[in-house]
Amino acid sequence: MLTYVGRRVLYAIPVVLVASFLLFWLVRTAYDPCVKLRNTREGATAVRRCQENLGLDQPIPVQYGKWLGNALQGDLGTSSRTNEQVADMLPPAMWNTVQLIFFGSVLSITLALFLGVFSAVRQYSVSDYTFTALAFIGIAMPPFFFGLLAQQFLAVGPKDWFHLNQPIFYIVGLHGPGQSGFNLDYLRHLVLPVLTLTVQSIASWSRFQRTSMLDVMSSDYIRTARAKGVPRRSVIWRHGARNALIPFVTVVALDTGALFGGLIITETIFSIPGMGRLFYDSLNTGDANVLVAWMIISAFFIILFNLIADLLYGLLDPRVRLT
Repeated sequence: MLTYVGRRVLYAIPVVLVASFLLFWLVRTAYDPCVKLRNTREGATAVRRCQENLGLDQPIPVQYGKWLGNALQGDLGTSSRTNEQVADMLPPAMWNTVQLIFFGSVLSITLALFLGVFSAVRQYSVSDYTFTALAFIGIAMPPFFFGLLAQQFLAVGPKDWFHLNQPIFYIVGLHGPGQSGFNLDYLRHLVLPVLTLTVQSIASWSRFQRTSMLDVMSSDYIRTARAKGVPRRSVIWRHGARNALIPFVTVVALDTGALFGGLIITETIFSIPGMGRLFYDSLNTGDANVLVAWMIISAFFIILFNLIADLLYGLLDPRVRLT
């Protein structure tokens, strides 16, 4: 197992380097932080001087090499929007996003797994049709629409179901690393953003698990287990659900890894200063250094969760040989 992990990590290094170079090239080509100086009195002279100071007059590979060398030392540059160090802006934003992803993923995985197995075991029943209809509604409903409906009917409508003592558009309970404050107010302010995040995930993942479970339940070894008199619960959960988890793990890992780039819609609706909100603000202002760092972090987590999915394959199915 350790050999496999080491090999996959070594394979991931060139992938991260290639991805970071492509992302760096795209951002540097699309955004010029000095372009705003064209409207000043000095005009082209000010732009040229700015580009020389920032090294933008050099070829892209040279710029990338310098940026990578600084990044390996923890220097990701300075934000052109706030004049802050990018390395100081990322941890608070990532912390807020991680909190949403943690609670959202736990809720989504738990409910999607249960609903998928339940629907597959009771195929074509009333409950199966009911969950299928609800899943289609959840898949078709855009997150921004559900988030606005949740705000209107559960928070700012005639009755405030969560008794929020702060505006719903700011999660007062999201604290920074090392700070305390995990209390009822914290949980109340997390409910609506987490619901908005999980509606489509639960709907799509449960349908995926149902399909996978139906394929497994029609397998020969399931019929053999039933013929041997294995208890129904063991057949469903020990023999059926465990093998049906392999494709489910793939979808969950890919989707969860992508979420670390930020929940742009959810964080914008609820004014959460996370990675998605940071990306949105930086994109609107052409903040190249923040955009490059954001994209590389997103690519890193996608690769990481692909590795996690591969490792889980071996734990769920002994037939998978990691060597």
